[in-house]
Amino acid sequence: MSNSNRLSEVQKKLGGGKTLTKISNGMDDLITQCVEETKMHLISVFGNNIKLQHETKIFLKDVIDKLKKTYPNEKWVYKFNTSYMKPDGGFLYLLDKNSNKYPILIVEMKKQGTNDEVIATKGKKQASGNAIERLGKNVIGLRTWMKNESIFPFVCFGYGWDFKPESTILDRVGTIAEFGELNTTNLHDTEHTKRGSFYFNQHPLTKKEISAILNEIAVNSVYYYFSKYSREKFI
Repeated sequence: MSNSNRLSEVQKKLGGGKTLTKISNGMDDLITQCVEETKMHLISVFGNNIKLQHETKIFLKDVIDKLKKTYPNEKWVYKFNTSYMKPDGGFLYLLDKNSNKYPILIVEMKKQGTNDEVIATKGKKQASGNAIERLGKNVIGLRTWMKNESIFPFVCFGYGWDFKPESTILDRVGTIAEFGELNTTNLHDTEHTKRGSFYFNQHPLTKKEISAILNEIAVNSVYYYFSKYSREKFI
């Protein structure tokens, strides 16, 4: 049995410390579940008075609207009102008392590469996919959207044959991460970078591991907004 097939058998099980469900709707459902659990974790940390909102996508027109208000002397354009960005885990926001939204978690999931299956059945490798190139497009847009903040609460979990330790595809991921270290959380901007967090491995992380990462990013994002704008603005 190939590594991917063996993982598929294990991935049917959910729960703390067990390996994740298979890709497509199963993986999307699990990421959404993890985000919902992070919401509950935030309430346990900050109390019931904290206001949260989870949305699945953001329209480019709303991104541009924010940029125009924040940087009115620059020109910002888009083409279609229907264009949007939709990461797999969506956007988790902290709301202030006036219902203004502050992003505390943006979650993406990518699988790329099935050559272990192909080699086992056909004996010939396939070319690497372009999931990473699609990821890069969204990261550029999201970084620009958050130019006025000193955090980037974006995290992407990637797995598959293309992310095995000896794969050069990992350098493509590293480029999107502004040459930061992979498999570590990078929430706060440095002097020159707004990196985000990129967890990429051949095999998927467990639900317990993913939840721990999401909780850390979301909690520290809330503390960032409390520090910058004051806790009283939100609670």
